[in-house]
Amino acid sequence: MKKLSAAQIESALAAVPEWTREDATILRTYQFKDFPAAVQFVNAVAELAESAWHHPDIDIRWNKVTLTLTTHDAGGLTEKDFALAQQFDRLPAVKG
Repeated sequence: MKKLSAAQIESALAAVPEWTREDATILRTYQFKDFPAAVQFVNAVAELAESAWHHPDIDIRWNKVTLTLTTHDAGGLTEKDFALAQQFDRLPAVKG
């Protein structure tokens, strides 16, 4: 997968407005009612990531889950990152 240009990244961010760019990554923190709900979300993320063969960094802090995406073998952000971010945002467990 080819690394996106700065202009392409800015355009792609419009489709995932809750995500922010940090250097060569995009990230988002989701908040849930409690720890079990956060873990259920992570399990759903794991299924999507495995199907896409593209895995985010995952940080769980009680009821908050932060996902960070980048395409390591491309050395930055690719279309793959933004496509997976959109899939994560469509998960039914997403509360905000």
